[in-house]
Amino acid sequence: MPLRESLLKLSRLAPFLKGLQWVALMVLLCIIVGGLTEPLIPALMKPLLDKGFSTQQLQLWQIPAGIIGIFFVRGMASFLSSYGLSYISQRGMANMRQKLFARLQVIAPAKLSASTSSELTNIIVYEIQGGMNVLIDCILTLGRDSLTLVALMGYLLYLNWQLTLIAFTIFPLVAFVMAFFAGRLHQTVKAAQLATDRLAYVVEENFLAWRSVRLHAAEQRQMSRFNELSERLRSLLIKSTLNNALTTPLTQTISALALSAVITVALWQSRTAGTTVGSFVAFTTAMLMLISPLKRLSDVMGPLTRGITAVTRGLDLLENTPIETGGSHEQTRATGNLAFQDVRLRYANAHQDALAGINLQIRAGETVALVGSSGAGKTTLINLLPRFLDPGQGQITLDGVALGDWNLPNLRKQFALVSQDVILFNDSIAANVAMGEEPDPARVHAALQAAHLQEFIAALPNGIDTVIGHNGGQLSGGQRQRLAIARALYKDAPLLLLDEATSALDTQSEKAVQAALKTLMQGRTTLIIAHRLSTIEHADRILVMQHGQIVEEGKHQELLLAGGVYARLQHLMPPEEAA
Repeated sequence: MPLRESLLKLSRLAPFLKGLQWVALMVLLCIIVGGLTEPLIPALMKPLLDKGFSTQQLQLWQIPAGIIGIFFVRGMASFLSSYGLSYISQRGMANMRQKLFARLQVIAPAKLSASTSSELTNIIVYEIQGGMNVLIDCILTLGRDSLTLVALMGYLLYLNWQLTLIAFTIFPLVAFVMAFFAGRLHQTVKAAQLATDRLAYVVEENFLAWRSVRLHAAEQRQMSRFNELSERLRSLLIKSTLNNALTTPLTQTISALALSAVITVALWQSRTAGTTVGSFVAFTTAMLMLISPLKRLSDVMGPLTRGITAVTRGLDLLENTPIETGGSHEQTRATGNLAFQDVRLRYANAHQDALAGINLQIRAGETVALVGSSGAGKTTLINLLPRFLDPGQGQITLDGVALGDWNLPNLRKQFALVSQDVILFNDSIAANVAMGEEPDPARVHAALQAAHLQEFIAALPNGIDTVIGHNGGQLSGGQRQRLAIARALYKDAPLLLLDEATSALDTQSEKAVQAALKTLMQGRTTLIIAHRLSTIEHADRILVMQHGQIVEEGKHQELLLAGGVYARLQHLMPPEEAA
């Protein structure tokens, strides 16, 4: 992508910088002042040489006063511009991060499923910060050195316009070199960022699955994956460095050629036109001072491209990702009547439907169990209800209203979910139970009591205020599962979704929690997915699913007597899990 197009994209940062116009104006003024002071250094050389060492001597205090004054003004301008830009950057970065995190809360589930947590974390936490910091440095360099070049060139025109015209030949050549390498560098940086995402994902996978990796002696396989991606990233970074490094010697060589030509002509002029020593030294000094800003401007292309690419990734995530949409229908508390009408769903790149024409009526207060082998479509069906997925065909209604017509937060308020994949937060027990609400201690204790966690909580030094660590790392598997059940109890929603809700419990704990769930399910519409058939034998109805379809339906004893799929599943169960 051309650099000009990337720079235009930075205008999208404007909404995050509202209210900072006066700071930006101060920064601009300081950069201008700093740039305009640059020609004053060579300008001092002319009177110093022409008058300082002759009979027309300057006062001794004038030269040091001038030098100190110039450097004081330059120093203050540099400090204020750096501080001001840093303030703008940090405020803009914080605003963008907050907007990005808020966007994550409403991004369409399909987009979240297609992205890795390491990729999103990398963009929001690291790339935004790194990109903004780099951009601030680059903007300072561009502003200061561009104005320095303009000021020095203006002074050179004032001293000797003929020689200055020769110096002007530098800029078109330098601009061509910078534009050529900037285009190549952008593509390399973009590929390097994608490679970084993939490398981070391998590290994340290995961390999450370290037990399985070691149990299966898969360390070498994991190392091979990591090394392959690491080498790919190294190659891209080397290529990026090469493109960036080539810019500097080329621009310096062009500058040296122009400088040599100028000095040669200046020497010729001094011998033929009687140019003073002070004028010649002032002109040469100003010309030499052009090299440093030219070098810095050529060096800035690499960091500038990386900063722009990093920030625009965040902007793309913010602006170009689809968000969830819902209707306007709201109810304080749903009755709980559900209806599936020819519901079909096929995942991306799948060869067959995950759900293949589901027609189902569930009455308010009814307990319905879903059983079947892995991949039968049970969890997919559950995920359709709070609209974590949307059907590709057909319609689902709650209390006669299509799910898509419900206000989305209000729809999800009607459901409590306990999944086999328990996710807890690095917060207090009370905050985890009352998730999304300000904890009510009495309700929290009641929910924990019903989930048979009260004795465990009472033994903790801080009780319900105890922080449980990353994903509940300080709890056992059974305790984590029961804490998730306590969360569902606290929510007191009219519809319950239990996806292997007791899978991590031992037999004694399971019986206790089943008693609590039985009380909770009274008067509520409940859908249960259970691997252990013994946990769903008292359901009002059992639906047997196979290949995305409901192939059997009835009560426990009816299905056993029918001798179909359910009976075979019962036969395959271990004695302790069978009814």
